Amino acid sequence: MRRRGGGLPIRVALCGAIVLSACRVGPNYKTPPAPVPPAFKEPPPESFKEWKQAHPADDVIRGKWWEIYHDPALNALEEQVNISNQNVLAAEASYRQALAAIRVARSALGPTFTATPGISAAHGSSNLGAGQVSSVSTLRSGTFTTYTLPFGLSWTTDIWGSIRRGITAARATAQASAAGLESARLAYQSMLAEDYFEMRGLDAQQAQLSKTVADYREFLQLTQYRYQSGIASEADIAAAKTQLDSAEASLIDTGVARAQYEHAIAVLTGRPPAEYSAEASPLNATPPPVPVALPSELLERRPDIAAAERNMAAANEQIGIAKAAYFPSISLSASAGLESSSILNLLNWPSHFWSVGPQAAETLLDFGRRAGAVQEAQSAYEAAVANYRQTVLTAFQGVEDNLAALRILEQEYAKDQQTIADARESLRVTMEQYQAGTANYLQVLTAQTALLSSQTSAIAVLTRRMSASVLLIQALGGGWSTSELPKE
Repeated sequence: MRRRGGGLPIRVALCGAIVLSACRVGPNYKTPPAPVPPAFKEPPPESFKEWKQAHPADDVIRGKWWEIYHDPALNALEEQVNISNQNVLAAEASYRQALAAIRVARSALGPTFTATPGISAAHGSSNLGAGQVSSVSTLRSGTFTTYTLPFGLSWTTDIWGSIRRGITAARATAQASAAGLESARLAYQSMLAEDYFEMRGLDAQQAQLSKTVADYREFLQLTQYRYQSGIASEADIAAAKTQLDSAEASLIDTGVARAQYEHAIAVLTGRPPAEYSAEASPLNATPPPVPVALPSELLERRPDIAAAERNMAAANEQIGIAKAAYFPSISLSASAGLESSSILNLLNWPSHFWSVGPQAAETLLDFGRRAGAVQEAQSAYEAAVANYRQTVLTAFQGVEDNLAALRILEQEYAKDQQTIADARESLRVTMEQYQAGTANYLQVLTAQTALLSSQTSAIAVLTRRMSASVLLIQALGGGWSTSELPKE
């Protein structure tokens, strides 16, 4: 009786593949250091004095950061960004695509099963001599039919870890896409808040100009009465009309920018501009105190930093994948099935066939292709490291810029308020002197212009303060944290 030992090499190959599958070539990822200062250079504004750099991060903004402004209209608009903003929806689709890529990469760890049932008809040549084979590989002549029901199995072992590194790279890419989605959300939410406060600032300007126009109209009537009484001149009336016309033109002009902000808000919330209009509501709020986390915590709270770090991790895995190409690949393939010239006998045991065997493949000469691929992957990783560090530096710049803006603009706004009070008193005194005949109209005109200019400047500075507070929250990462990154 012959001893059957044909399965031993296969079993040895399988065991060896399983043992070697624990091997991984290439560098293990470790987050490189980033330039992180111990504290922010810029001190907080005076109105933020009750806030210290939050540590631990219990005081930082979380979730719906826009609610810090206590504006119901803004809250309602911000809720629409996640639902209807088309750019956010596109980022969500990209994230789902990245999740699907993980499943595709993970599938390479398992074997592939195939089934290719078929039926074929062939006719052999009758003019072939004995021992000659026809083009249909048969010695028979005439027509005959073959029924096949084959099944195949193939499995490439992940001895050097290239498949597992591909899975890790796909997972890191998906996490970067998730962080990119949060970056998009934060960017468009911040843009909406900025546009909203700019629109409300224009409402405040319109309200102020409307009051100024009413005051100038009354002053024009006063000047006309004085002219009729022989006190004022025609030049005074002309100057008063010019002042009134100029204020009315400025009031009309603010409508252009306000309409544009209205349209921008509509698009940001996923609506055509014609479907959104906002009633006038002058800006009268001041920036709320914004808790500022420690600089080291900024790395965990900025989604763009998280995306850059995850892209760096994915680039690191590509180095290992490129290095794995230097080593041989081992695969196992097997096929089995049924074959018969009669469909009635197809399912009988004598119709079965099978084959199985491992295979190794190694590239002996590629003229530097693998070396080039490794160098390419290494350079891509170094570029990702530089991008990561630059993103960190830019993040710190954003925080410092807006802390400085809030501090300086707060001082400027206080000075504007004092200027308004002085200009208003100057106008009052000049008006009294003009009515008493001890001041000319040019002095009144100068006082009116100074008051309007100071009032306009104060509204503009207040609007900039609100925008700077939005940008500071954006620079701090909004209410996001790396703990929200998907694990799979």
